[in-house]
Amino acid sequence: NEQMTIFFTLLPTNCSSSIRLITPGRIYRVQMYAITKAFVIAFVMTFFSVFDVPVFWPILLCYWIVLFVLTMKRQILHMVKYKYVPFNIGKQKYGRKKGGASSSSSKD
Repeated sequence: NEQMTIFFTLLPTNCSSSIRLITPGRIYRVQMYAITKAFVIAFVMTFFSVFDVPVFWPILLCYWIVLFVLTMKRQILHMVKYKYVPFNIGKQKYGRKKGGASSSSSKD
């Protein structure tokens, strides 16, 4: 019984006495601040010619392919594991039975 008393005395009695370091509102504000700051910096950099770096398009294409593979690796491995085919090639087609009760092809 003494252990229960000690346990309940350690619990916060009201909302202001509890420690709340991470709240959804704080996370949202931090993310929006970081996104806004990145956008403003990128927008300001477009006005200066020193940041106008020529890009060779094959290098940019390779960059986007590598970025896609790295970010989608887990999803791609999951699709391969369960033999998921995102296209219609090789998928079994299921059709409706003709003359069923749910058929509404007759018009009056």
